[in-house]
Amino acid sequence: MSAAQVQRRALLLWLASTGASAQPGGAAWPAKPLRIVVPYPAGGPGDIAARLLATELHKSLGQPVLVDNRPGADGNIGTAEVASASDGHTLLLGSVGTHVVNPLLSRRLPYDAVKDFSPIGFVATVPLVLVMNPVVAQTLGVRRLPDLVHAATLQPGRLHIASSGNGNPTHLAGELFKRLTQTYMLHFPYRSAASAQLDVIAGNMDLMFDTLPSALPQIRAGKLLALAVTSSRRSPGLPDLPTVEEAGGPALKGYEASAWIGLFTPSNQPADQLARLQRDTVAALAIPAVRERMTARGLLVQASSGAEFAALIAAETAKWARVVQLSGVKVDR
Repeated sequence: MSAAQVQRRALLLWLASTGASAQPGGAAWPAKPLRIVVPYPAGGPGDIAARLLATELHKSLGQPVLVDNRPGADGNIGTAEVASASDGHTLLLGSVGTHVVNPLLSRRLPYDAVKDFSPIGFVATVPLVLVMNPVVAQTLGVRRLPDLVHAATLQPGRLHIASSGNGNPTHLAGELFKRLTQTYMLHFPYRSAASAQLDVIAGNMDLMFDTLPSALPQIRAGKLLALAVTSSRRSPGLPDLPTVEEAGGPALKGYEASAWIGLFTPSNQPADQLARLQRDTVAALAIPAVRERMTARGLLVQASSGAEFAALIAAETAKWARVVQLSGVKVDR
């Protein structure tokens, strides 16, 4: 056996013992810091989860893991950047927006959500919460979700509902709600969740579906009245608040409109590296401190395999395609 063969065999044995993988040419992977691209601004649910995961993946992979916020175009800019990455060290913290809603609504998407990515795994559900301006709610006699449905039924078009953007999950959650309750409320899209929330607090808008991590501080401060969460189960952050399905009666049976986030690699990632990322991500999400910190910020941790995550994306695409078709939502972006 030649010296080169001996060295290669020693490298392979070392890789097997450490769980590391090899890049073309025999180099160990990861060979340099990794980057998790978050296609949204800092401070949001995806950013929170990415930073917690980056800390744990640094420990297991032996390389720094950096979080790189690349917001713009409802997540399309950062997502497209990862789709074309070929360095083997770039990941994406994607969402229902980047991998379900945007593909359904855009005719000029700069990436293919299925062909350009390999799913690492589901990370967390991001429940939405239906919130109202407290003064408006008091004026209309709204204390619970059925009161809101009653008020909207009696006065079609009287209520103004804000969202963080036309075609955004916060918008589609409202469209699904209106469709099932057969109510009509005027929709006003904003450029961001923060600006929409500020106008609800100020009384310029009456209500909105907001992400729970964003709305939770304002709910606790009494600036927003929470009526229900949109997830299939109650949130640990607001355990006394019912789900829309619980509070809404027969018309809203089966209602579920949560956002979600998950990790992806470009589709050219070698299978052994993808498997390692999947294993290490599941392990990171099983750490009690990580789960507790995510839960405290309104996230519901739901780790999965890559295959399970792919199946979820397919099911979500079918579900929201129906909502888009029935509501007539159109976005040209």
